[in-house]
Amino acid sequence: MTKGNINVSVENIFPLIKKFLYSDHEIFLRELISNATDATLKLKHLTSIGQSKSEYGNPQIEVKIDKEGKKLHIIDQGLGMTADEVEKYINQIAFSGAEEFLEKYKDSEKDSGIIGHFGLGFYSSFMVADKVEIITKSHKDEPAAHWTCDGSPEFTLEESDKKDRGTEIILHISEDETGFLEESKISELLLKYNKFMPIPIKFGTKEINDPEFTPKTTKDKDGKETTEPHKQITVDNIINNPNPAWTKQPADLKDEDYSSFYRELYPMQFEEPLFNIHLNVDYPFNLTGILYFPKMTNDLNIQKDKIQLFQNQVFVTDNVEGIVPEFLTMLRGVIDSPDIPLNVSRSYLQADGAVKKISSYITRKVADKLKSLFNNNREDFEKKWDDIKIVIEYGMLSEEKFFEKADAFALYPTIDGKFYTFEELTNAIKAKQTDKDDKMVILYASNKDEQHSYIESAKAKGYEVLMLDSPIVSHLIQKLETTKENISFARVDGDHIDNLIKKDETTISKLTDEEKTKLDEVLKAVVPSEKFMVQLEAMDSDASPFIITQPEFMRRMKEMQQTGGGGGMFGMGNMPEMYNLIVNTNSELVGEILNTKTKKKQERLINQSLDLARLSQGLLKGEELTNFIKRSYDMIK
Repeated sequence: MTKGNINVSVENIFPLIKKFLYSDHEIFLRELISNATDATLKLKHLTSIGQSKSEYGNPQIEVKIDKEGKKLHIIDQGLGMTADEVEKYINQIAFSGAEEFLEKYKDSEKDSGIIGHFGLGFYSSFMVADKVEIITKSHKDEPAAHWTCDGSPEFTLEESDKKDRGTEIILHISEDETGFLEESKISELLLKYNKFMPIPIKFGTKEINDPEFTPKTTKDKDGKETTEPHKQITVDNIINNPNPAWTKQPADLKDEDYSSFYRELYPMQFEEPLFNIHLNVDYPFNLTGILYFPKMTNDLNIQKDKIQLFQNQVFVTDNVEGIVPEFLTMLRGVIDSPDIPLNVSRSYLQADGAVKKISSYITRKVADKLKSLFNNNREDFEKKWDDIKIVIEYGMLSEEKFFEKADAFALYPTIDGKFYTFEELTNAIKAKQTDKDDKMVILYASNKDEQHSYIESAKAKGYEVLMLDSPIVSHLIQKLETTKENISFARVDGDHIDNLIKKDETTISKLTDEEKTKLDEVLKAVVPSEKFMVQLEAMDSDASPFIITQPEFMRRMKEMQQTGGGGGMFGMGNMPEMYNLIVNTNSELVGEILNTKTKKKQERLINQSLDLARLSQGLLKGEELTNFIKRSYDMIK
């Protein structure tokens, strides 16, 4: 038997390990199973190239709880270690980062995710155990070894009578960590971190129906049928799927395989995803994965943290900001890359060059897939547009390269249900919707019902009106106006239609300048100035007498401020809602208002016309709507 001290220059490193990793103490199981997996895969490689005489067979990793003895066992059938290798890998190399670790963290209070970074994965077991044993037999023809350490720098190393190749780690769980002796807790951790590990993981046994047993059905004398019960057999409870869909080639998978894997990832999600994107690259970095587009809501935050990040099939995190472009964090699925370290801070990831390349690759791959879906089945893509537009529009705003590629598949739907790409849209409206200054004006609505009268006015002129109703539409049109040449967007209720798209022809007012001045005075005496700016306009005589609009710039800035940015910088966040009241000087009713002799009737006509205009815009609500209805009934009496 050998006794000795672990090569570390401080009295006791183990309390430091517990202190710094306490908030993540559950990862000890992930680390130990990752080590067992590595040992098994290394043996597979050595046998495949003839450097090991062992039979690889069908190895598995086993996790066992000994509740009475307060022990947790992790057993593998990998390549094992000789006594010399235990001395080297456990006592020396595993502590090669100890000096740097101590120097960096001895005075710190922060948990910095240090385990994997310093090669201390095995020693994470001391976060939950008072004593740890290693019983291991190498694939080489040498005696087995038994290493023991009680959480101090002292260890013992002696020969063992273990006959089977592989390693068994025995954790003597400390009194304050006995939760790790509960089957439910270990099962939860195995499913969280190791659900897709490449080696089968056994955790106990389970009863299933014997697939080779066929129950017999018999009839009694009355002809009543009785079927004997199924025969139960006991099998290993394998808690993981060693060959998840993302590890396979896309050509080997069918649509049902992708759907089945989605349900495996999200067993509580009942809606099928709209489509998926299979990522598979091996240069200049390794990355595989499957991203799913679920049905989206207009809430930009509710969907996040649904993508799971793995490193060689080991779960790392479901907070993938900095690795996946932000606009794609609303998707679901899996990304797996050996180039991403297991234990690092998010700031480290965001600064890492490989991670930035991964993010750019994912952006490009998603854009290419969307273009392919659009080209291959445009009709289906159009049907799904409302469910995916928030991701695409967000991507166009946040990623310049995605914005450039999106010209090929981003859609602009009209209120009549047609869909245009941007190029198709400009070709369709160029002839009619170019104003006198040679600028193309793109009209849009955000609510078909509330803006119905304005939409109809635009359609009467032969204009096309888009239906843009996502919460970030103001940001998007601002982006389009600054990147596309000679275009502007105008919401249909931003002004009367002739002012939205100004042509060379002008409509002559029936009123003289003197009459217009008088009308302006009459209106301003009745119309509340804190809500409305009165604007006299000569329009067609059959156009509405009063039209309420909200200036495009002010409304857009307020909307942008509500979804982040925009209005805040212009100090518009707390400004009251202001509207323009456009009065048609050629309307017969407006002429009547001007020429009415009694002031009371004049006020009544103005208020009635204003109420109708507000009603058409959905601005009459609550008490104001109740009063309008009452006044209308009084007029009928």
